[in-house]
Amino acid sequence: MSALRVEVVSGEAVLPWLNDLAALRIRVFREFPYLYDGSMDYERDYLAEYAESAQGLIVLALDQDRVVGCSTGLPLGQADEAFRRPFVDAGRELGQVFYFGESVLDAGYRGRGLGHRFFDEREAHARRLGYPVTAFCSVVRPQDHPQRPAGHRPLDTFWHKRGYRRVPELRARFAWKDIDEPGESLKTLVFWLRELDSEH
Repeated sequence: MSALRVEVVSGEAVLPWLNDLAALRIRVFREFPYLYDGSMDYERDYLAEYAESAQGLIVLALDQDRVVGCSTGLPLGQADEAFRRPFVDAGRELGQVFYFGESVLDAGYRGRGLGHRFFDEREAHARRLGYPVTAFCSVVRPQDHPQRPAGHRPLDTFWHKRGYRRVPELRARFAWKDIDEPGESLKTLVFWLRELDSEH
């Protein structure tokens, strides 16, 4: 653990890490429930959006200088239209919400508290910027999905303990290619929200 550290980067400081972050995301997101068959070009372009956001951040988990985990966030108003749309349709104010993109962590580093650290750093960042609400979304997969591993446990309990509540009426639709699909298909994701003045 002595070589393991967490570093927060934003703006152009994200750029040197793009290739490592893209490779990590592709590797981890192949796992259930995302089953994402990603590409380096797409991932680099996606992550570059965080470098262009003055208020965005990426939290890095590093073992010496090797990236083993990362977590992203930026104002919801700067997120992809697919993630803004559910809030617009529900009449919610985009300017009140800081959006958490994704958290990914190599399997060998799970269970060491890094998941909590990812949330701590992003929530602290959102508070400093004056956002009263943080939000993220999780992909919806059927219980009988053929790729679901035996004994799979969703992270719902962890998220509840962090003070988040599932908001079923806020759903996004976003397309990607699953590892067993010939092409992209639309997936449904449901949002989880937290009021930052609430305790967890």
